[in-house]
Amino acid sequence: MENWMDMLQPLIHYSLHFLVPGLLAYVFFRDQWKKAWLIMLLTMAVDLDHLIADPIFDPNRCGIGYHPLHSHYAIAVYFLMLFFKKTRIVAVGLLFHMFTDWQDCLWM
Repeated sequence: MENWMDMLQPLIHYSLHFLVPGLLAYVFFRDQWKKAWLIMLLTMAVDLDHLIADPIFDPNRCGIGYHPLHSHYAIAVYFLMLFFKKTRIVAVGLLFHMFTDWQDCLWM
C-alpha cells in the first residue's frame, strides 16, 4: 500500500495547477476573473516541452531546469512579463505553474 504522502502529492499538484489559478484570478483580476482563469489554465501548454524529453514522463525527474520552457532563463522571462499589463495574466499563470512544478521537485 502506498504511503499517504505519495497519494497526497498528485492531489496537491493538480489542485495547484487547476484550482489555485482560479483563486489567483479572482483575487488579482476580479473584473475579468473567468477570462484570467482560462488564460492561466491555457499556460499549461508550457508543458509541451515535455514532449522533447526522453522519456517524456519521468516521475523522478525535476522539470525545473530540465525542460526548455521550465529553464531558469524562461522563468526570468516570465518574471519580466509581469511588468507589462498585456502579458501580466500569462506571466502569473506561467510563474505559478513553475512554482507548482518546483514543489514537486521538493517532494523528491
